[in-house]
Amino acid sequence: MTRTESASAGWTGRWRNQYGSMLTITDEAGGRLRGSFRTALEDSAFAGSEVEVTGIHVGACAHFAFARTDPDAIASFTGLLREGRLEAMWHVVTDRAVKPPRPGAPAEPFTLPWPHAVLTNADTFTRCLETPPSPVA
Repeated sequence: MTRTESASAGWTGRWRNQYGSMLTITDEAGGRLRGSFRTALEDSAFAGSEVEVTGIHVGACAHFAFARTDPDAIASFTGLLREGRLEAMWHVVTDRAVKPPRPGAPAEPFTLPWPHAVLTNADTFTRCLETPPSPVA
């Protein structure tokens, strides 16, 4: 797929990553991205909530971010649309985690030290093909 083909495909729609997390882009007007994100990962700082997404796009390049409180966390994704896939690098910064303080102890919230407050990785999102509604008889 060429740059023109990637860019002309647009960003609006639902995208699923390799873990089942869902990115929904509802608006891409004026080079801006708007929508929502819901993680499929139970150990994520974003587990259990759907968060608002805001971002920008230029051609086949896109950047979007989202945040939440309790725990305070911010995620930032930057990627490239290639062959129908959004290949993205991400960074998450979070203030607290809920983990056992020692083996066998119950999980409890604690403030993360700086070296453990930042995660970086990569995800691949593929566009979800929407099933057209059945005709009403």
